[in-house]
Amino acid sequence: MKTRITELLGIEHPIIQGGMHYVGFAELAAAVSNAGGLGIITGLTQKTPALLAREIARCREMTDKPIGVNLTFLPVIESPDYPGYVKAIVDGGIRIVETAGNNPAKWMPMLKEHGITVIHKCTTVRHALKAESVGCDALSIDGFECGGHPGEDDIPNMILLPRAADELKVPFVASGGMADARSLVAALAMGADGMNMGTRFIATQEAPVHGNVKQAILAASELDTRLIMRPLRNTERVLTNAAVERVLEIERAQGAHISFEDIVKEVAGVYPKVMLDGDMDAGAWSCGMVAGLIHDIPTVKELIDRIMSEARTLISGRLRELAA
Repeated sequence: MKTRITELLGIEHPIIQGGMHYVGFAELAAAVSNAGGLGIITGLTQKTPALLAREIARCREMTDKPIGVNLTFLPVIESPDYPGYVKAIVDGGIRIVETAGNNPAKWMPMLKEHGITVIHKCTTVRHALKAESVGCDALSIDGFECGGHPGEDDIPNMILLPRAADELKVPFVASGGMADARSLVAALAMGADGMNMGTRFIATQEAPVHGNVKQAILAASELDTRLIMRPLRNTERVLTNAAVERVLEIERAQGAHISFEDIVKEVAGVYPKVMLDGDMDAGAWSCGMVAGLIHDIPTVKELIDRIMSEARTLISGRLRELAA
């Protein structure tokens, strides 16, 4: 299936594995790329640029297909060594970067100087238009359904994707709520050029996370995520657990007086304990509502092959019949 995004990225299928903290390691990125999609290493999961360089090299040993690196620009006082991370990306021969968080304008000259294709993740059309204006080559449009940070405007993809299609000139992919062939075909129908999956890729055999995490996603329904940190205007969609319910109780009790320090134990530094150790109550971790559509743990290749096969059947079968 050829779309503007497959042509831009040099991939076979219009499916991207987005950056995920303590999930986007070399094993998963390589598996997605080998299956015809675009696998992405999560840059800031690697504590230093040297470790990112090593992770890129590990991934290169597993695939000769295009791979990308996610680089999230965080609004923090002590900024990560972004110049060092960009150098590791360039030196590692990476030609695709998924940016997220703050506006990537500051880093665009350095990335574009080295011929890097930039995909920026946005939760609103206005932010997407700004990213387009600073030179981003493609966008990942993230609906309110997504795991992680859905922004503060609460716009679901049934509205956000057609709006993006109306306004954007560059290719974009749908992110948030994407899990199967129906997701892909619907995204294409609304004007997207492909889809980005996060939570769905966690529940695969190659995802290098603890089995408890995969089983928690399988056991969850679409009703089992919560929105935390709304009073701080840093909303995050997470899978409910004991720690998440504590956060929500603190938010209710503190009201407008809440500060990040009130919930820091439940939200900071918890990913290694959850993703690697399998302690499912260690803290809050990102998970999309799409968990309600996930019922198995296939290999990445089985998942992507199934999506593409069923998407072709949907397009050539049901949709064609309806149009007759």
